Amino acid sequence: MSTLYSYFRSSAAYRVRIALNLKGLDYDTVPVHLVRDGGEQLKPAYRALNVNGLVPTFVDGEANIHQSLAIIEYLEDTHPTPALLPADPVARAQVRALALDIAADIHPIDNLRVLRYLKHQLGVTEEQKNAWYVHWVVEGLTSLEARLQAQAQPGKFTFGDTPTLADCCLVPQIYNANRFKIDMTQFPRISAVNAHCLTLDAFQRATPEAQPDAE
Repeated sequence: MSTLYSYFRSSAAYRVRIALNLKGLDYDTVPVHLVRDGGEQLKPAYRALNVNGLVPTFVDGEANIHQSLAIIEYLEDTHPTPALLPADPVARAQVRALALDIAADIHPIDNLRVLRYLKHQLGVTEEQKNAWYVHWVVEGLTSLEARLQAQAQPGKFTFGDTPTLADCCLVPQIYNANRFKIDMTQFPRISAVNAHCLTLDAFQRATPEAQPDAE
């Protein structure tokens, strides 16, 4: 059985959990606490597994894969049904672009290590740190909302009527936006997609609260 090294609140690990559940794949979870004792992800034992000191890491037999989108693409290649990417090349690119709007543009500048650096190395206040987070998330979601609103045939999900890679990225980002009390009424299309996703068992079982290391 494969193993996912995860932290319950990590949005990157959350993406992979959703994908695994959508594909109906069983896996073991090994919690890696990102805060306790300065962060277990930075300890030598975990860095031997993932030199980046980040979660998730996915181990499947002899395969050791890091980076959430690479893991999901691996799952797509090895377990193609149900598909998380459309068959049409243009549609596949569009879904990947929506996923990257979140995973490459919003998430990296708002994740834990960036927020820690702002506070502990640059000396910003807690209020300034939170303002940084909210600014970049709102800016990114504003662009994403415009893209979804512009779709000629909007579906129940970010792209059509079946869940895709983009939804695996969207739901964890909105979970974190809600944690920081961002006003989501300004993003009605995103909110509707998120709400629909959370009616599905695969998304429910992936939520932070449902994880073995939830606090």
